[in-house]
Amino acid sequence: MLDVRRMQILRAVVTSGSVTAAAANLGYTPSAVSQQVAALEKQAGIPLLERVGRGVRPTAAGRLLTEHAAVIGRQVAEAETALADLRAGRTGHLAIRYFATAGATLVAPALARFRRELPGVRVDLKMTDPEDPLPAVTRGEADVAIVVRAHDLPHDGVHLVHLLDDPFHAVLPQGHRLAGKPVLDLADLADEPWIASERPGPCLDPVLDGCAAAGFSPNFVVESEDYATAQGFVAAGLGVSLIPALGLAGRHPAVIVREVRRPQPVRAIHAAVRETALGLPALDGLLAALRDATTSPAPDMAG
Repeated sequence: MLDVRRMQILRAVVTSGSVTAAAANLGYTPSAVSQQVAALEKQAGIPLLERVGRGVRPTAAGRLLTEHAAVIGRQVAEAETALADLRAGRTGHLAIRYFATAGATLVAPALARFRRELPGVRVDLKMTDPEDPLPAVTRGEADVAIVVRAHDLPHDGVHLVHLLDDPFHAVLPQGHRLAGKPVLDLADLADEPWIASERPGPCLDPVLDGCAAAGFSPNFVVESEDYATAQGFVAAGLGVSLIPALGLAGRHPAVIVREVRRPQPVRAIHAAVRETALGLPALDGLLAALRDATTSPAPDMAG
C-alpha cells in the first residue's frame, strides 16, 4: 500500500519545483525528503521524478500520485473539520425513543429547542408504545429513551437522568359523591369501581403501591391501556380512575379531576442513556432541552 505521508512529500516537491525548496517548506533536511521520495518510488515500482537543471519535474506516474495526494489532502482536511464539528455537537445523529404521553408535552418542545440550537444534528424519533423503549438503549439501537422507572432501579450500562415526577390525579364522573372535595385521600376511593388506565408495568406499579399503602387493592371493573379511553369510561359513570398529569393534557369534558394524597402516587420519568455516551455535546444539548421542557401541566381541578 502506498504511504500517504510520502505522497504528500512528493506533492510538496512537485509544487515547490525542487527537493531543496520542498525541504525548506516542510522543515525537513533535503536528504530526508530524498529518502522519502525514493521509498515511495520503490513502493510504486516506477520513477516519480526526473531532474531538470537544478530542479526536478514529475514523471507521468509522479503527476498521477501528486493529483491523488491533493485529493487525499482535501479529504483529510474535510474529515478533520467534520470530526471537530461532531466533537462540538454541531453535527451527528441521535436516535430517540419515547412513549405516547411524553411525546406532545415533553419530547416535542424539547426537540423544537434542540433543532434551533443544533440544526446540524440529525434526529431519529420513534414512539415505541406499547413496547418499553429502554431495551433499545441497552441494545445500542437508540441513544436516548424516555422511560418510567423507579429512582433507585439500576440498569447495567445505562444511566438514568431524572426529568420529572408525574403525579397521578383522581378522575371522577360529573356528579360523583366525592366531586365536592377539593382534595381526596386515596382511601376515599377504596370502595369505588376502578377503570384501569395503565397496562401492568412501571406506570401501573405506583398506583398499586399507593393503594396498598392506603390499605386497599383497587377493584378494576374495566381495563384500559389508554388515558383518553379510560376517561371515556369514567365519563360514562362506570367507575373512577387515577391518571398522571401528562395523561390529562387532553381532558374529557365530562369528568372531574381532583388531587389525591395519603399517598399521592407518582411515576418517575427519566431519560435513559448509555453510560459511554455521557458527555457528548449533542446528547448533553438534548438532555438540557428535555429538562427545560419538564414543567408538568397542572390538570384543571375546576368543575
